[in-house]
Amino acid sequence: MKNRHLKSTKQSRSAEYQYLELGKEILANGIEQVDRGTKVKTYSIFGIRHVYDLSESFPLLTTKRVYWNGVIQELYWFLSGQTNIKYLVDHNVHIWDDYPYKIYLEKIRNSKFEIRNSEQRKKKPKQPLSKEEFIDKIKNDNNFARRWGELPHIYGEMWRKWPTKKKGKTVDQLQWVIDEVRADPSAHNLIVNSWNPEYLYTMAEKSEAARFPICHNMYQISNRNGKLDLILYQRSCDYFLGVPFNIASYSLLCIVLAKILKLKPGRFVHMYGDIHIYENHIEQVKEQIKRKPKPFPRVKIDKSVVSLETFSPEKVTLLDYEPHPTLKAELVVAGGYYEGKKKK
Repeated sequence: MKNRHLKSTKQSRSAEYQYLELGKEILANGIEQVDRGTKVKTYSIFGIRHVYDLSESFPLLTTKRVYWNGVIQELYWFLSGQTNIKYLVDHNVHIWDDYPYKIYLEKIRNSKFEIRNSEQRKKKPKQPLSKEEFIDKIKNDNNFARRWGELPHIYGEMWRKWPTKKKGKTVDQLQWVIDEVRADPSAHNLIVNSWNPEYLYTMAEKSEAARFPICHNMYQISNRNGKLDLILYQRSCDYFLGVPFNIASYSLLCIVLAKILKLKPGRFVHMYGDIHIYENHIEQVKEQIKRKPKPFPRVKIDKSVVSLETFSPEKVTLLDYEPHPTLKAELVVAGGYYEGKKKK
């Protein structure tokens, strides 16, 4: 049977244009939607595929500077199965700060309600910490970090410690995938899934429901004649802030796994479900799509990386990255568990 590969796009200077053209398409034809939790508008299209050839270069977008330290530290956080943001905070990465802080505020509000409706009515509830104070305590108070820095059921846990019905038993999906491709180079089942309905949205028990969204929810790898391909399905995609980060993160994941498996990097295929531009990112997107892409950089993985346990951020070197200046925008803390309107 003839092998039907997805057609790769032209690399280096032109590969970034698929991202820029998508931005133009969303601005021109995106459907207006409203996030029910934040009431923020987005402009959305659905069902897009992009392909990047990792054998030629590394797709770290150049029309704005992508936060490289965040990419490498977050990927290590996932690969090592961590769930507490203290590691990220200690390495000056703050892309996950909002979600544990959101959980903290929710619990503080609930505790105040309990105090007001108990025999301790005269006791004045403590005022919540500001976000800056909260993150400072995560960094400098280990006990506080253990209590408030946890994000259970986040990617690292799902990849490396998927919970099972048998108490105390977990599944290391990612290590299984590595072992499986070694045992069966033609395997079609090399999937890592982060979407566990038991903990998501109103499918979950309220006490167990995650308060943050699982957006990049499933990926699959394949050995294609000695080259490793990785395909990501991402159900919800923040075009301006999230997608450039996701492209870099999963491309790097593919390259790291190829190194561990002694294969060459192949293609990263990015499947977008709902891809959208937030209304408060529109001006930044308009600026970015006017910029001309520069050549993509390269990455080098140290030869000592032979397993998941031997990988660490300092073993990755980014070469020849010369992007356009940074474009800043505010993160919209959307998605996750939605309680709806409370009854009076």
